[in-house]
Amino acid sequence: MKNEGEAAKRPDNTAFTQQRLPAWQPILSAGIVIPSFLLIGLAFIGIGIGLFLTSQTIQVWEMDYTGVEKDSPCFRCTILSNQNCTCEVIFSLSTLFTGPVFFYYGLSNYYQNFRKYGVSKDYYQLAGDTGYFKNPEAYCSPYAYDSKKNPIVPCGAIANSIFNDTFELYQIINGTKKQVPLDGKGISWWTDYNIKYRNPSPVNGSFAKSFDGTVKPINWPKPAYELDLTDPNNNGFLNQDFLVWMRRAALPQFRKLYRRITDGDYAAGLPAGNYSLKVHYNYPVLSFDGRKKVVFSNVSWMGGKNDFLGIAYLVVGSLCVIMSVVMLVVYAKFKFSDDDEAR
Repeated sequence: MKNEGEAAKRPDNTAFTQQRLPAWQPILSAGIVIPSFLLIGLAFIGIGIGLFLTSQTIQVWEMDYTGVEKDSPCFRCTILSNQNCTCEVIFSLSTLFTGPVFFYYGLSNYYQNFRKYGVSKDYYQLAGDTGYFKNPEAYCSPYAYDSKKNPIVPCGAIANSIFNDTFELYQIINGTKKQVPLDGKGISWWTDYNIKYRNPSPVNGSFAKSFDGTVKPINWPKPAYELDLTDPNNNGFLNQDFLVWMRRAALPQFRKLYRRITDGDYAAGLPAGNYSLKVHYNYPVLSFDGRKKVVFSNVSWMGGKNDFLGIAYLVVGSLCVIMSVVMLVVYAKFKFSDDDEAR
């Protein structure tokens, strides 16, 4: 009986189960390894040069507008008692800033990757499930209910801390301001807008009634269904600025896309000249030693400006070439000495 049990567990006598299939195992000789290292190194160096030179053609302009310095035009807005404060920053461009131009806001010393901050949201709410509007997830605490125990929608620390500075850009031509159109459509990730986040269904044809019995986040000036009064499709959890903010940054210094400059007279970019940036200063950062900045940038086939990628390819390629030369010297020295001894 024991032999029968062992036979039943024995694999079939096939080439696959008995591991008798033909196999090929390369023999790493000097004639293969050294040329391979050399070719890989040269390829990496070529790619690295291309990436680095392309990165150098990308234009980036940034300006800090936190208002820490007393001579800063935004210094008065850092005083918490100054509500609805606006400041104007004047700057100039010496050359054409080639379009399309991407307009970012940047924050520093802001840890969106902190774990308790990152989980502080209700995925069911953000998916449009009204059953969780009045019963938020515990992860949202202490931003699940207000002081009167009314449920907050959307709940959580991430939504509550949404960036709410707004900007208006003007070109100054002969002392006259000409507004630069800023395009805010399609600035979020496609997966966030079309898959991950959904709005609740309207109640009796009213989107606002979907939020009955709830209150807005504590730090929001208006509820989710009124985020954009000019575009009904840009409200609720599908608001573009909201979606951009909800995708957390991995590092404490980051920038997020605010608008694109692609229309009208500025489709080719921002012409050289003087500009005025009007800042509606609402977002406090000095309490945690943070800084705020605006960034203008354009892109290329490789994306935004990134010198590191090209340098990394150059370093790896150079190391491969150096290693191939070292292996060739070692091989030549010891191989030829062995041949001499054999004679």
